[in-house]
Amino acid sequence: MKHCLNNHSKLIIVSVTNDLVTDNRVHKVCTTLHDNGYDILLVGRRTKTSENITRRYSIKRFRLLFDKSALFYAEYNIRLFLFLIFSSKTAKADIFLANDTDTLPANYLAARIRKKHLVFDAHELFPEVPELAHRPIVKNIWTKIEDKIFPHLKNAYTVCQPISDEYYKKYGIKMEVVRNIPYAEMPAKEPSQKVKNIVTDIEKQKQKGKKIIIYQGAVNVGRGVEQMIKAMPLLPDFIFYVVGDGDIIRKLQMSEQVIFTGKICADELRYVTEKADVGINILENKGLNYYYALPNRVFDYMRAGIPSVNVDFPEIRNIVEKCNAGILISDYTPEKLSKAIIQAIENKKQIKNDLSWEEESKKIIEIFRTLDN
Repeated sequence: MKHCLNNHSKLIIVSVTNDLVTDNRVHKVCTTLHDNGYDILLVGRRTKTSENITRRYSIKRFRLLFDKSALFYAEYNIRLFLFLIFSSKTAKADIFLANDTDTLPANYLAARIRKKHLVFDAHELFPEVPELAHRPIVKNIWTKIEDKIFPHLKNAYTVCQPISDEYYKKYGIKMEVVRNIPYAEMPAKEPSQKVKNIVTDIEKQKQKGKKIIIYQGAVNVGRGVEQMIKAMPLLPDFIFYVVGDGDIIRKLQMSEQVIFTGKICADELRYVTEKADVGINILENKGLNYYYALPNRVFDYMRAGIPSVNVDFPEIRNIVEKCNAGILISDYTPEKLSKAIIQAIENKKQIKNDLSWEEESKKIIEIFRTLDN
């Protein structure tokens, strides 16, 4: 649903450090703002393996010298800062939208110099991500960045209530909560040949009597993919599809029961998800960021109509119990996990799914509407 805005069109420059292909949340936010009368320029980066993408709004991707480590974040923020300050395109911008703390230094400085509105979207409790758990120096740097900038944020929102509460307790800022819920009515999009091939493969597996387990999202430490792979020998009639890519994928055990699809564009993911029998969302308790998490895959599984096996963390428990979305577990041993997979399928209930991005995104429009005055 579109909401009426001022007649003139404002330009929002949105920035994120990924390559844009699979970032479902950012794509939905940009599409919502575009459909409600804003001009959008989304800035990310292009890697050697990045796929070409087309969107209804404008995109720009930096080619960087570094792909990871502190050098990557430093280079990205320097490039972004120079772009926001000196580009003729950004001179016409009205609002900068920074996604996560790793884009905030450049946006904050440029917004002050350019005298632009700054909006911040916290996808996670950034200094608490597992990748920083054993890197105290790097974690301390990101914490100090937040200590310096967060008290000055006037327009901010995040993915779940505990993260909002945590930042209010720490910095006294109020963050609106905008959950990463799928569309009730997905925009029609013809699936790519890659996705058609994956769907065909799944259908062939089902014809052989196999049931399909799916994990979708970043394949990083603490996401439960390793535990699911270890449980597969106890599930001989199942095939596990890992839909995504990430830091640990080369370290994972390969088998005939485990299929890695690689990244799939956010617009096409539903074609694969709806073919599965059960989804997994079993984060490890590797800090507050995961403990407070409410991953979009929880909602994606619900929208696809499949039950899921989920970690018993507060925000996830709230959704799973309220919506009859699946099983909650806290023990990831192969025996417990395999039993939970079977139980989720056998005890599948009617999923109560009255949540939608169409409703949730109204909060986004309200945030940006206040900046029109």
